[in-house]
Amino acid sequence: MNADAQKRAAAARAVEFVRPGMKLGLGTGSTAKHFVDLVGERVRAGLDIVAVPTSEATRAQAEACGIRLTTLDETPALDLTVDGADEIDPHLSLIKGGGGALLREKIVAAASDRMIVISDPSKLVPTLGRFPLPVEVTPFGFTATLRAVEKAIAAIQLAGPLSLRLGKDGHPFVTDGGHWIIDAALERIDDPKAMAHALSGIPGVMEHGLFVGLAQTAIIGGPDGIKIIERP
Repeated sequence: MNADAQKRAAAARAVEFVRPGMKLGLGTGSTAKHFVDLVGERVRAGLDIVAVPTSEATRAQAEACGIRLTTLDETPALDLTVDGADEIDPHLSLIKGGGGALLREKIVAAASDRMIVISDPSKLVPTLGRFPLPVEVTPFGFTATLRAVEKAIAAIQLAGPLSLRLGKDGHPFVTDGGHWIIDAALERIDDPKAMAHALSGIPGVMEHGLFVGLAQTAIIGGPDGIKIIERP
């Protein structure tokens, strides 16, 4: 199987955890897209669930699939969120945000009783950090926030290059919440919990892409079949 087929296999296994009447969080990205499609198939076959999307792109996809949607204001407690990741370490700490939806993804995951992360084997890493860490910031005071992020990282470890994410038009990439993203090329993050704490304390930082203690289960679709990893 190629990588896309492996992602779809992982998504198909995650659908088996969905039960009638569940309140679901729907992730964003290429792997989560498979999950939404497959949930849509079950909904059209009669499955009764309600879901909260983590991005406008996922909202549009879910609506096209016929999935009944709600919001966290109407439904503040969810049973299950299924989402992808950019990196997954052995403790099921994650880097997310390559698609720019990290803030809504984390809010939805935190509101869920359980988070399952789905991926192909390429996302499994011994240590987080090779994928640039997204840090979502408000455009107001951007340069001051950038300096504060760099200082906070340097207090924990060697700070790699920080860059403002740009869109295809060459202008700053804008998230669904109207924010910008700093990508921190750190190569490795030896203490994700300390890094998460430091970044969360910076005024101007809306959220960061370290998901620590949120995912309970990882479902990995590989060339030899499905592998399920539970958080230690």
